[in-house]
Amino acid sequence: MSLRVVLAEDHLVVREGVKALLESEGVEVVGEASDGQEACRLAHDLRPDVAILDLGMPTLNGLDAARKIRRTLPDVRVIILTMHTHERYLLEALRAGVTGYVLKSGAVGDLVQALGAVMQGMVYLSPGLPRTAVEALQSRKAIRSPKDPLSPRERQVLQLVAEGKTTRGVADAIGVSPKTAETHRLNLMKKLDIHDTAGLVRYAIERGIVQT
Repeated sequence: MSLRVVLAEDHLVVREGVKALLESEGVEVVGEASDGQEACRLAHDLRPDVAILDLGMPTLNGLDAARKIRRTLPDVRVIILTMHTHERYLLEALRAGVTGYVLKSGAVGDLVQALGAVMQGMVYLSPGLPRTAVEALQSRKAIRSPKDPLSPRERQVLQLVAEGKTTRGVADAIGVSPKTAETHRLNLMKKLDIHDTAGLVRYAIERGIVQT
């Protein structure tokens, strides 16, 4: 399978295992990342055929990384690699333009099948995913994305806040001044009508922006 892949997974041991699997099948892993922000940068610089993204990554989660990659690089296919079987995550992935959703429990065989499928323009879902989600994919009724009140930058700031980053930590992660980072946080709270950090964390968990 002659493919160029960017692989993003924040757990080094898992990433090395997936990389070894891919290379054993003749897939070239041209870039590796441990967070979603780095994955987006590598995808932009290297223009792979496929980006394989872990769902729960720091700084920028796999779904928002997928949105960003698909928005700027529509020819790059995206596969989500995850342990989450909840329908919410699958539907959000499909709304983000992901064409492969592979469970880590079956990654050895499923990932290779997923690569073949997405390169043929098909959607690949791991066996064992909720039947309701698969039916939603078939009907397309549930895949239409509801309007998101947050911009991509606001979603990233929300994730960083939910991960426990300080204002300085948020600023360093997204390359802005602490004053700008604090402005983003205050705008988030105003837009969502949430008045404390705990509320922002709950909202991020409920929307799948961070995983528990």
